[in-house]
Amino acid sequence: MENKYVAFISDEHLLRCVANLHTAYLKAKSNVSKKNFYNNKVDSIKLTFDAKFNSIDEESLIQAEVLRQIDKSFNNSIGTFHEQILGGIEGFEVGNLSGFDIKAKDNSLFADIKNKHNTMNSSSAESLFQKLARYADSYKQAKCYWVQILAKGSFNERWTGEINGKEYGHSRVYKISGDQFYALLSGQEDALYQLYKVLPLAIEDYLSSIENNQEVIENSALDEIKAETVLSERSILDQITAENYGYYLGFDKL
Repeated sequence: MENKYVAFISDEHLLRCVANLHTAYLKAKSNVSKKNFYNNKVDSIKLTFDAKFNSIDEESLIQAEVLRQIDKSFNNSIGTFHEQILGGIEGFEVGNLSGFDIKAKDNSLFADIKNKHNTMNSSSAESLFQKLARYADSYKQAKCYWVQILAKGSFNERWTGEINGKEYGHSRVYKISGDQFYALLSGQEDALYQLYKVLPLAIEDYLSSIENNQEVIENSALDEIKAETVLSERSILDQITAENYGYYLGFDKL
Protein backbone atom coordinates (compact mmCIF):
# COMPACT_ATOMS: atom_id res chain seq x y z
CA MET A 1 0.00 0.00 0.00
CA GLU A 2 1.40 3.39 -1.02
CA ASN A 3 2.22 5.90 1.71
CA LYS A 4 -0.08 8.89 2.05
CA TYR A 5 2.61 11.37 3.04
CA VAL A 6 6.22 10.65 2.03
CA ALA A 7 7.88 7.69 0.34
CA PHE A 8 10.81 7.19 2.72
CA ILE A 9 9.10 6.63 6.11
CA SER A 10 5.77 5.12 7.10
CA ASP A 11 2.69 7.27 7.65
CA GLU A 12 2.50 5.96 11.22
CA HIS A 13 6.06 7.06 11.95
CA LEU A 14 5.53 10.55 10.54
CA LEU A 15 2.35 11.05 12.58
CA ARG A 16 4.15 9.78 15.69
CA CYS A 17 6.90 12.39 15.13
CA VAL A 18 4.25 15.12 14.72
CA ALA A 19 2.57 13.94 17.94
CA ASN A 20 5.87 14.11 19.86
CA LEU A 21 6.50 17.65 18.62
CA HIS A 22 2.96 18.71 19.54
CA THR A 23 3.49 17.39 23.07
CA ALA A 24 6.73 19.39 23.32
CA TYR A 25 4.91 22.51 22.09
CA LEU A 26 2.12 22.17 24.65
CA LYS A 27 4.70 21.65 27.38
CA ALA A 28 6.57 24.79 26.33
CA LYS A 29 3.36 26.84 26.30
CA SER A 30 2.29 25.64 29.72
CA ASN A 31 5.68 25.96 31.35
CA VAL A 32 6.20 29.73 31.49
CA SER A 33 5.32 30.57 35.07
CA LYS A 34 6.95 33.55 36.77
CA LYS A 35 9.56 31.21 38.24
CA ASN A 36 10.43 29.80 34.81
CA PHE A 37 10.42 33.28 33.29
CA TYR A 38 12.99 34.44 35.84
CA ASN A 39 15.20 31.36 35.55
CA ASN A 40 17.77 32.93 33.22
CA LYS A 41 17.49 36.43 34.67
CA VAL A 42 15.46 39.00 32.75
CA ASP A 43 17.49 41.84 31.21
CA SER A 44 15.54 44.82 32.50
CA ILE A 45 17.79 47.35 30.77
CA LYS A 46 17.25 45.71 27.38
CA LEU A 47 13.50 45.58 28.02
CA THR A 48 13.52 49.30 28.80
CA PHE A 49 15.12 50.03 25.43
CA ASP A 50 12.68 47.65 23.70
CA ALA A 51 9.71 49.40 25.28
CA LYS A 52 10.86 52.94 24.44
CA PHE A 53 12.41 52.36 21.00
CA ASN A 54 9.42 50.32 19.79
CA SER A 55 6.72 52.28 21.64
CA ILE A 56 5.40 49.11 23.28
CA ASP A 57 3.47 49.14 26.54
CA GLU A 58 5.00 47.08 29.35
CA GLU A 59 2.31 44.41 29.35
CA SER A 60 2.69 43.74 25.61
CA LEU A 61 6.47 43.81 26.03
CA ILE A 62 6.48 41.10 28.71
CA GLN A 63 4.02 38.96 26.78
CA ALA A 64 6.33 39.19 23.75
CA GLU A 65 9.30 38.18 25.92
CA VAL A 66 7.34 35.19 27.24
CA LEU A 67 6.53 34.15 23.66
CA ARG A 68 10.21 34.53 22.77
CA GLN A 69 11.10 32.09 25.55
CA ILE A 70 8.47 29.64 24.30
CA ASP A 71 9.87 29.95 20.77
CA LYS A 72 13.42 29.31 22.01
CA SER A 73 12.29 26.19 23.85
CA PHE A 74 10.29 24.98 20.85
CA ASN A 75 13.23 25.52 18.49
CA ASN A 76 15.20 22.93 20.45
CA SER A 77 12.40 20.45 19.82
CA ILE A 78 12.57 20.99 16.05
CA GLY A 79 16.03 19.42 15.98
CA THR A 80 14.65 16.41 17.85
CA PHE A 81 11.83 16.19 15.29
CA HIS A 82 14.35 15.84 12.44
CA GLU A 83 16.29 13.21 14.39
CA GLN A 84 13.11 11.18 14.91
CA ILE A 85 12.06 11.49 11.26
CA LEU A 86 15.49 10.38 10.00
CA GLY A 87 15.64 7.59 12.57
CA GLY A 88 12.53 6.12 10.96
CA ILE A 89 14.28 5.50 7.62
CA GLU A 90 15.03 1.83 7.08
CA GLY A 91 18.57 0.94 8.15
CA PHE A 92 19.00 3.88 10.52
CA GLU A 93 18.21 4.66 14.14
CA VAL A 94 18.19 7.51 16.65
CA GLY A 95 21.08 7.68 19.10
CA ASN A 96 18.99 8.18 22.26
CA LEU A 97 21.71 10.00 24.25
CA SER A 98 24.43 7.61 23.05
CA GLY A 99 26.77 10.37 21.87
CA PHE A 100 25.37 10.58 18.34
CA ASP A 101 22.00 11.67 16.96
CA ILE A 102 21.66 9.26 14.04
CA LYS A 103 23.57 6.13 13.10
CA ALA A 104 23.38 3.39 10.51
CA LYS A 105 22.47 0.08 12.10
CA ASP A 106 25.53 -1.48 10.45
CA ASN A 107 27.77 1.27 11.93
CA SER A 108 28.65 2.68 8.50
CA LEU A 109 27.40 6.17 9.38
CA PHE A 110 27.26 8.41 12.45
CA ALA A 111 25.81 11.91 12.51
CA ASP A 112 25.33 14.87 14.82
CA ILE A 113 22.40 17.06 13.83
CA LYS A 114 22.17 20.81 14.37
CA ASN A 115 19.01 22.56 13.29
CA LYS A 116 20.87 25.74 12.26
CA HIS A 117 24.34 26.25 10.84
CA ASN A 118 25.28 28.93 13.39
CA THR A 119 24.35 27.25 16.67
CA MET A 120 27.93 26.40 17.70
CA ASN A 121 30.81 28.51 18.92
CA SER A 122 34.41 27.57 18.09
CA SER A 123 34.83 25.44 21.22
CA SER A 124 31.66 23.48 20.45
CA ALA A 125 32.76 23.02 16.83
CA GLU A 126 36.16 21.73 17.94
CA SER A 127 34.55 19.32 20.40
CA LEU A 128 32.14 18.06 17.72
CA PHE A 129 34.92 17.49 15.18
CA GLN A 130 36.95 15.54 17.72
CA LYS A 131 33.93 13.41 18.61
CA LEU A 132 33.16 12.60 14.97
CA ALA A 133 36.83 11.81 14.32
CA ARG A 134 36.82 9.36 17.24
CA TYR A 135 33.83 7.54 15.73
CA ALA A 136 35.59 7.45 12.36
CA ASP A 137 38.73 6.02 13.98
CA SER A 138 36.75 3.42 15.95
CA TYR A 139 34.65 2.30 12.97
CA LYS A 140 37.01 2.10 9.99
CA GLN A 141 34.22 1.91 7.39
CA ALA A 142 32.10 4.69 8.90
CA LYS A 143 31.47 8.13 7.47
CA CYS A 144 30.70 10.72 10.13
CA TYR A 145 28.67 13.86 9.53
CA TRP A 146 27.98 17.26 11.03
CA VAL A 147 24.44 17.85 9.71
CA GLN A 148 23.12 21.41 9.33
CA ILE A 149 19.38 21.17 8.69
CA LEU A 150 19.15 24.90 7.89
CA ALA A 151 22.41 25.57 6.08
CA LYS A 152 23.61 28.50 3.94
CA GLY A 153 23.95 26.27 0.90
CA SER A 154 23.44 22.73 -0.37
CA PHE A 155 26.60 20.66 0.18
CA ASN A 156 28.17 17.36 1.18
CA GLU A 157 31.90 17.82 1.68
CA ARG A 158 34.81 16.90 3.92
CA TRP A 159 34.94 19.05 7.03
CA THR A 160 38.39 20.62 7.08
CA GLY A 161 39.77 23.91 8.34
CA GLU A 162 41.11 25.82 11.29
CA ILE A 163 39.26 25.73 14.59
CA ASN A 164 40.67 27.57 17.62
CA GLY A 165 44.02 27.95 15.88
CA LYS A 166 44.39 24.25 15.02
CA GLU A 167 44.09 22.59 11.62
CA TYR A 168 41.47 19.86 11.50
CA GLY A 169 40.72 17.27 8.86
CA HIS A 170 39.85 13.58 8.56
CA SER A 171 39.26 11.47 5.47
CA ARG A 172 35.83 10.34 6.72
CA VAL A 173 34.50 13.36 8.63
CA TYR A 174 32.06 15.48 6.64
CA LYS A 175 29.71 18.43 6.92
CA ILE A 176 26.43 18.23 5.07
CA SER A 177 23.30 20.34 4.54
CA GLY A 178 19.88 19.11 5.60
CA ASP A 179 18.59 18.47 2.07
CA GLN A 180 21.65 16.38 1.15
CA PHE A 181 21.51 14.39 4.40
CA TYR A 182 17.83 13.54 3.90
CA ALA A 183 18.73 12.50 0.33
CA LEU A 184 21.70 10.43 1.52
CA LEU A 185 19.71 8.43 4.07
CA SER A 186 16.51 8.04 2.04
CA GLY A 187 18.00 7.52 -1.41
CA GLN A 188 15.57 10.18 -2.68
CA GLU A 189 16.95 13.49 -3.83
CA ASP A 190 13.87 15.50 -2.85
CA ALA A 191 13.17 13.83 0.51
CA LEU A 192 13.31 17.02 2.59
CA TYR A 193 11.07 18.76 0.04
CA GLN A 194 8.60 15.86 0.28
CA LEU A 195 8.47 16.36 4.05
CA TYR A 196 7.99 20.12 3.73
CA LYS A 197 5.10 19.74 1.28
CA VAL A 198 3.13 17.19 3.33
CA LEU A 199 3.61 18.70 6.79
CA PRO A 200 0.44 20.87 6.68
CA LEU A 201 -1.67 17.83 5.78
CA ALA A 202 0.02 15.53 8.30
CA ILE A 203 -0.40 18.12 11.08
CA GLU A 204 -4.08 18.63 10.21
CA ASP A 205 -4.66 14.87 10.15
CA TYR A 206 -2.96 14.48 13.53
CA LEU A 207 -4.85 17.37 15.17
CA SER A 208 -8.19 16.08 13.88
CA SER A 209 -7.46 12.67 15.36
CA ILE A 210 -6.92 13.80 18.95
CA GLU A 211 -9.25 14.99 21.65
CA ASN A 212 -8.99 18.74 22.11
CA ASN A 213 -10.60 18.79 25.52
CA GLN A 214 -7.43 19.06 27.59
CA GLU A 215 -7.01 22.52 29.02
CA VAL A 216 -3.51 23.95 29.00
CA ILE A 217 -2.70 26.76 31.40
CA GLU A 218 -0.62 29.04 29.23
CA ASN A 219 1.85 31.77 30.08
CA SER A 220 0.97 32.43 33.70
CA ALA A 221 4.09 34.58 34.17
CA LEU A 222 2.48 37.90 33.23
CA ASP A 223 -0.59 37.33 35.41
CA GLU A 224 1.61 36.43 38.39
CA ILE A 225 3.76 39.54 37.92
CA LYS A 226 0.69 41.78 37.54
CA ALA A 227 -0.74 40.38 40.75
CA GLU A 228 2.45 41.40 42.55
CA THR A 229 2.22 44.97 41.19
CA VAL A 230 -1.18 45.40 42.83
CA LEU A 231 0.49 44.98 46.22
CA SER A 232 3.77 46.75 45.48
CA GLU A 233 2.28 49.57 43.38
CA ARG A 234 5.25 49.27 41.03
CA SER A 235 5.15 49.27 37.24
CA ILE A 236 5.45 45.85 35.62
CA LEU A 237 9.05 46.50 34.58
CA ASP A 238 10.00 47.83 38.03
CA GLN A 239 8.43 44.74 39.60
CA ILE A 240 10.48 42.44 37.38
CA THR A 241 13.63 44.42 38.13
CA ALA A 242 12.99 44.40 41.88
CA GLU A 243 12.42 40.64 41.91
CA ASN A 244 15.50 39.94 39.79
CA TYR A 245 17.97 42.54 41.04
CA GLY A 246 16.73 43.65 44.44
CA TYR A 247 20.09 42.62 45.91
CA TYR A 248 22.03 45.02 43.61
CA LEU A 249 23.30 48.28 45.08
CA GLY A 250 20.59 50.91 45.05
CA PHE A 251 17.89 48.67 43.60
CA ASP A 252 16.19 48.37 46.98
CA LYS A 253 14.78 51.84 46.25
CA LEU A 254 12.32 50.44 43.73
